[in-house]
Amino acid sequence: MSVLVGLVVMLGMLVIVPAGLGLVADPALERIRRLWPLFAVPGALSLWLPRGAAATAPAACYALGTLLLAAHAPRRLARTRSTRPAEIALLTALVTPSVAALALVAERGGHELFGFGLGILALTVPHFHFAGFAAALIAGLVCRADDGRAGRFAALSVPLGTLFVLAGYFIGDLAELGGALVLTAGMWAVALLTRRTARRPGPDRATRALLTASAAVLVATMLLALSWALGEATGLPHPSLTWMAATHGVGNALGFALCSLLALRRLNDRTHPEGRTA
Repeated sequence: MSVLVGLVVMLGMLVIVPAGLGLVADPALERIRRLWPLFAVPGALSLWLPRGAAATAPAACYALGTLLLAAHAPRRLARTRSTRPAEIALLTALVTPSVAALALVAERGGHELFGFGLGILALTVPHFHFAGFAAALIAGLVCRADDGRAGRFAALSVPLGTLFVLAGYFIGDLAELGGALVLTAGMWAVALLTRRTARRPGPDRATRALLTASAAVLVATMLLALSWALGEATGLPHPSLTWMAATHGVGNALGFALCSLLALRRLNDRTHPEGRTA
């Protein structure tokens, strides 16, 4: 499982984060995106080194990059003074990689953090790259494209669900189940809006395929997430962490996050060939 998780995390660090930042029209974020490989490459390297100082140092370098990204959130909020749902989702996306990086530094150093073992910390890293950064960013982008009730619900419930899941780590399994329910509702709203976009006139065949795949995968992977959270809270049979990494984790990384960002990039290039999504 460690090899699989490492590959998923590498995808998040090296591809998903910079691709997502490239969809936001913000000069400060563009500067961070251009510098991102300086932080992400050492972070990816840390995944394959033995635990200890040799792995902690490059992980800390990646953490520095995520802190620069997170520091942009209050500056952006002060500049825009906007609390629209789409903006809340974007601000959440800017902050969540730092949570992943904190877990990464602790896990690579071989230290438990807040009472969580190394295995949970290792899984926290991909979770906050994909359920954190990618899901919140995509929810915000689809809300901007479709600012109706469903769009606003998605843009608010995905960050809220992510926060509840994080709080559930400390409170207990029932709280984590509540967070999973909220997050799933938001992600399914994202899937609904994604499917609507695929059915509208405009997207080419490849873009429609990417959007349709993203929506379908998201429905399935969040069902898995619900089954796991329900099993943890009630003791009912549920998938193992290894099975969840191979299905829910890989599905969200490739089927949802990567397909969604590729589709949004194609839609943006088609609609605004001179610039990026606002």
